[in-house]
Amino acid sequence: MATGTLPSVVSRYKVAIITLFLSVYIDVFDCQQFVIPFKSPSDCSGDEFFDISSLSCVSCGSNQLRSTTGLSCICKTGYQTLITDKTSITCQQCPTDKPAVITDGFGCVRCPGSLSDEGKCQCPPGNILVERDTNGNLLDEAMCEICNGNTPGLTVPNYSGDKCERCQDSFINSSCVCNPPNVLAGGLCFPSGSLSTNVNPSVNYAQLKFSVQSAWFVKNLYSSSAACLVFSNLTACQALGNMCVMNMHSFSSVSTDACGLFNTIFRSRAALSSTQDISYWRVNLPWLYYGDEPGLAGRVLQTDPVPIKFSFRGRNKNTDIRLLAAVYNVRGEFLRWEQVGAGNLQLCPGTTSKQSAAFSFGTAYQESCDLSVADLLDAHPEPLFYDVFLDLGGGENRKLLPLPTLVYNQQYNGRLINQESMKNWYLSRRMFVVDTLSGREKSTSSLPKVIRVASSVKISFQLVPRTQDGQVFPPLMTVTYRDVQITDINAQTVTTTFAVEYEMDQNEARIKTDTAIGVMAGVALIYSLLKTVSWKRRIASPLIDAETLLKFLIFYAGDLANVFFAVTVGTGLYWLIFYKAQQFVSVLLPLPAQEEQFVTYVGCAFALKAVQFLHKLFMQVSIDVFFIDWERPRCKANRTVQAAGEPKRNPSPVSIWRTYFVANEWNEIQTIRKISPTFQIMAVLFFLEVLGFSNLALRDPWPILQRSSQEYTPSYSIMLRYGLSSTLWLCIGFLQVIFFTVFHEHFIEDKIRQFVDLCSISNISVLLLSHRCFGYYIHGRSVHGHADTNMEEMNNNLNRESESLCGQRGLLPNSDTQTFQVSLTNRLRLQYDRIREQIGRRNGPSRLMDTSSANQFEQRARGYQTMNHFLGSVIDHAHPDMDYIVRDKLMFERVIGMEFLEPSEKSIFYNDEAHTFSDVLFYGNEATLLIFDTLFFCVVDLASQSFVLAAVLTCVQQIIFRLIRNTLGRKNLVNKTLVDERFLI
Repeated sequence: MATGTLPSVVSRYKVAIITLFLSVYIDVFDCQQFVIPFKSPSDCSGDEFFDISSLSCVSCGSNQLRSTTGLSCICKTGYQTLITDKTSITCQQCPTDKPAVITDGFGCVRCPGSLSDEGKCQCPPGNILVERDTNGNLLDEAMCEICNGNTPGLTVPNYSGDKCERCQDSFINSSCVCNPPNVLAGGLCFPSGSLSTNVNPSVNYAQLKFSVQSAWFVKNLYSSSAACLVFSNLTACQALGNMCVMNMHSFSSVSTDACGLFNTIFRSRAALSSTQDISYWRVNLPWLYYGDEPGLAGRVLQTDPVPIKFSFRGRNKNTDIRLLAAVYNVRGEFLRWEQVGAGNLQLCPGTTSKQSAAFSFGTAYQESCDLSVADLLDAHPEPLFYDVFLDLGGGENRKLLPLPTLVYNQQYNGRLINQESMKNWYLSRRMFVVDTLSGREKSTSSLPKVIRVASSVKISFQLVPRTQDGQVFPPLMTVTYRDVQITDINAQTVTTTFAVEYEMDQNEARIKTDTAIGVMAGVALIYSLLKTVSWKRRIASPLIDAETLLKFLIFYAGDLANVFFAVTVGTGLYWLIFYKAQQFVSVLLPLPAQEEQFVTYVGCAFALKAVQFLHKLFMQVSIDVFFIDWERPRCKANRTVQAAGEPKRNPSPVSIWRTYFVANEWNEIQTIRKISPTFQIMAVLFFLEVLGFSNLALRDPWPILQRSSQEYTPSYSIMLRYGLSSTLWLCIGFLQVIFFTVFHEHFIEDKIRQFVDLCSISNISVLLLSHRCFGYYIHGRSVHGHADTNMEEMNNNLNRESESLCGQRGLLPNSDTQTFQVSLTNRLRLQYDRIREQIGRRNGPSRLMDTSSANQFEQRARGYQTMNHFLGSVIDHAHPDMDYIVRDKLMFERVIGMEFLEPSEKSIFYNDEAHTFSDVLFYGNEATLLIFDTLFFCVVDLASQSFVLAAVLTCVQQIIFRLIRNTLGRKNLVNKTLVDERFLI
């Protein structure tokens, strides 16, 4: 604090000063919690008055009773008042010969007429009661006539001119005139030398970078300071404190401004006892500040919990926050105790039900509005000042807990200390909401040059770490003021916000989250390395090059996306369940600023998953596909007779329509999924918007689906919104997958197995190479030898097969296994590539080709026959140097997705009853697609705060990527299978 010249202290107070210093020193470091009993003027008995400084009831002296206001004591009827010192009175009973007490109470007199109920003389109407003579001497018997205002009677007419009254106490010496060297100020006469008249009445508006010579400060600063210092006048001390509050509680090197003068008087009271046993609350002074010791704010705010337990439900439900404020006017007069809420700290208009939601524990409340400067000037001609307390209850022994206040704009020697770290905070107590008075320069009735408005009032509750019964630390009220220079009061507006927020220490949760991500990212790293090794084996390349590194990064991106996704969904679901379902308060939602890291994790998950999705999409539209036609030509008789008279038998051509038909079916199943994307989106929207599940993501503890428009609706929590939408999307997706897998595919339609059956009926096998030396084989060779036949023969073949009158469809004898994972030798792949190169040369630039369509068709047909013959002969073991074996995969090989055996001499066909060839389709990548859709939906929603917009864009995204997959997959099918695109419908 700023220092000033203190009055000299007599030696008899030295011991008291040392004792008080030690007690303050111990209190500061013990940092006990300050709790005071609640008292109001109505609680004081008939012989007590309400002390506006200590906010308690104080007993009156003997022969005294409280005044009509209840804020002071007066003598009883028939007792005159004697001055004993500057701060108290003594009452003496009037003698029997003079039973009436004069009007001012400082004497006794005989009455010319009757006595009033108050024990004073009464005069007939139209007369003025005269109790003193023209010299001001008290008469033995009062007279009803015009009073004499001549000195030295020490009486003057009052402002109304209806009675004579005694001069103000500070004038009483020899006359009612304040003669030099005494100082006249504010209607009081101060002894010379009591306080320097060189005071600084300016108000600093730091935001506007100028000061104003306040007319109110010019008129009242010195008189309030002197009256507080010299006479210990309670209202003067309160008024001085109010002027310090209007100056933003700020201290500077100037000790003659409002806060400097208050600090001077504060230090002069060090020898006296403190109020309510609080060392920062000096006797007769308002409590404006906590101490300025480094780290005191942390000890006040985070040491002792409030003796209240909050609970959201159950028998001991307690969610009411009861805040009371002691209200003072600008003159330092105590007005009333007032419930904090609408009409005082909440400037924005609103219904009672909505504004009362601010004081329901756990409901994150924030209300902002723009207020007209003209309306503020009309509604707040003078500021009101509030000392805010938390009502602890207790019935007859009702207790109050003072709320520490942090003035965000407060300056300490030019530093905005409350915008620094907590250890430098300077906590205060009193606050105001609107000040239109201190900015008036010429007079207190002129238009202000500047007004000061609380643009933000925020009450923060912090949960005690690891509490299980809803305990919180003392709440902190943070006030941010805005200085508004008046230019056009009808056009200017001010934005103001009132908020109540709840927080808990998130360090432990953040550490656990980071630890989970770190551990899982390590596992993902190992898994990605295994994928990379498997990929290297499948492309038969032992070299580690740039492509290998790129593949590893892509694999790791996908696995790391799964890590971020799992952690973020788990985190969101944790807060959703434990916050909404708790009885006693043990967890509170992270603040919006604390959710930034969570949003970063969600963004990383989406970006990395997008990389994985695009990589899979590229891989699927670039696989090698070839349809092996096992059909052989049939011989038929020719009507032409040769010279020898014997008919010639020519083989009939093999129909290509079966291949076209299989190619069309393959083209159609490229984008089928295990879920219905349309149903997925509609179901999610139905739950969120129609049933009201979105209300579960609001920042309050109530798991209510439907809310009234008359109730306050808090903002959404990003974590809850993400956890709710992602969980709902995944649950509906999983249910669809289960339905399609368990019911639809078994009883209605299984397009993957139907495609395998179609291959067998069509006598066509399919070879799919997703890697250079790895892929899938669907054995479609017909057990009947021919499939290019008429309806009757086809029907007979199917009947024979259903009655087991023919062999089985499997590749091996007496086997039904038709699908395989194939790991090819490098030799076989080289031969495959050579044939592909020949086909490619035939399909080269037009200038190198025969331009006739007949030649082009013939070249494509020869290329197709060559590849068909080669692959068929490999399957039939016709090439000993490119032979293969069939075996089962080990369980561990299936889990890690890698083959332990390398096909050095022979290719390996792994039995694959799970039909994993769907991995080159959307169908086999449902997990990736589902997670990508979930993240896309959630990211759009978090950015727009609209589930409907997220659903629409997700649907558009699905359509676009499905179109891309179909178009590029179709082109790849044409290029790799030599099927003319015109036959793909």
